[in-house]
Amino acid sequence: MKRILFVIIISFLNSPLIGQELLSYDDYMLWVRSFHPVAKQADITVEFGEMELRASRGGFDPRLYGDYEAKRFKNTNYYDKREGGIVIPTMAGVELKGLIEYNTGTLLNPELEVPDDGLVALGASVNLAQGLLIDKRRAALRQAQVFNESTKAERIQILNDLYMESTEAYWSWAADYQNVQVLEGGVKLAEERFEMVKESYIQGDFPAIDTVEAYTQVMDRIYRLQTAQILFFKSTQFLNTFLWDENDEPVDLLESVYPENVLDAMVFDYSKESMREYIYRHPQLLLTDFDIESLQIERRYKANMLLPVVKVNYNFLVEQVNEFQLSPFLENNYKLGMTFSMPLFLRGERGNLGLTKSKINFKTYERDLKLLQLTTKLESEIYNFETVERQLGVYTNNVNGLQKLLKGEMMRFEVGESSLFLVNAREVSLISARTTLNELAAKRKSAYAKMLNAAGLGFDE
Repeated sequence: MKRILFVIIISFLNSPLIGQELLSYDDYMLWVRSFHPVAKQADITVEFGEMELRASRGGFDPRLYGDYEAKRFKNTNYYDKREGGIVIPTMAGVELKGLIEYNTGTLLNPELEVPDDGLVALGASVNLAQGLLIDKRRAALRQAQVFNESTKAERIQILNDLYMESTEAYWSWAADYQNVQVLEGGVKLAEERFEMVKESYIQGDFPAIDTVEAYTQVMDRIYRLQTAQILFFKSTQFLNTFLWDENDEPVDLLESVYPENVLDAMVFDYSKESMREYIYRHPQLLLTDFDIESLQIERRYKANMLLPVVKVNYNFLVEQVNEFQLSPFLENNYKLGMTFSMPLFLRGERGNLGLTKSKINFKTYERDLKLLQLTTKLESEIYNFETVERQLGVYTNNVNGLQKLLKGEMMRFEVGESSLFLVNAREVSLISARTTLNELAAKRKSAYAKMLNAAGLGFDE
């Protein structure tokens, strides 16, 4: 009878756990990346930048226009003015334009008189001071380009956070599943022992007090199993929040689905040294860099506003389009104009420039602090990962030692040198140690995900 008890204990505490449908960690993460709403939100974030860039490029779209104005009073045609054309802004700050004028009327302003077939003009407007190197449209376009790049970094940060959270959820679920399996085996083992002790009591081999001892072990292990089942139910429900289908509907795992064994080896793709290098490309740091770059563009624009407005307009004037090549520059058939303006004190312009410089200084200090914070957090997560690794090694040895102690206690029990109480105590210690080992293994794998997140890594893109 004692030999049978020994075989039962060893088989339950060392047998592999086999389920029906395995949800591996890699498949789970692929599922999360493909269908989770946050992952889709991260992809949409990039669209914000693309649409902002498209909108800013609209400032350089050619623009058609047309004007018509007429006046008739007491059977007199005062004037009939028609003008249509196209304006083409360029990245060089030069605005090209072409137009056709048809003006008639008995009381038409003489300067508006044109030939009977109309007047064709082709020219340009050029800023010679303010707006020569940068203007509002070009500044907006360059800031939109920076914003477009920043949305890519923001997308990576969102995905990295999702990677860490979903990884923690999976390994917590896996550890709770393994603990339930261990405790279910412990309950079944205690129940079989109770039946064995009860039968031995009837046969006169064990005293009555041993049946009480065996029964209390059954009750205690059922309680511990129920507690573990509650934790497993909670972790399963939390895991379900990361699972969605292609129709954007939440998915609940079937009871037959089980995770990887949390004690299985896991390949870690990044070394601690490579993570320390990646920290300088951390999305949060890049976002601050993009803010500074955008402010630098604004600073250039605000500095350009200190210059006076000097704008020159020149138009060739011909009756037919094919006559442009015959028109000598600034000799005949042209219209020329120039605009000049400048505030006397430039207080508004200097104030705006100073404000932008202050923003740049503020963001620069923020970046320095952010780099320090990210570096400190990474080193903390590296230390945490290394510590958990050492704890896992120590506790693995502890579990192996407890298994040997249980085996030795059973051998003593077989020859009558031990008691059922001591066997139960050894067994309870081993079960408790195995659940702790599962939790440490899950903690180690989660610690790796946190270390990746601190370095600015996560889903491979």
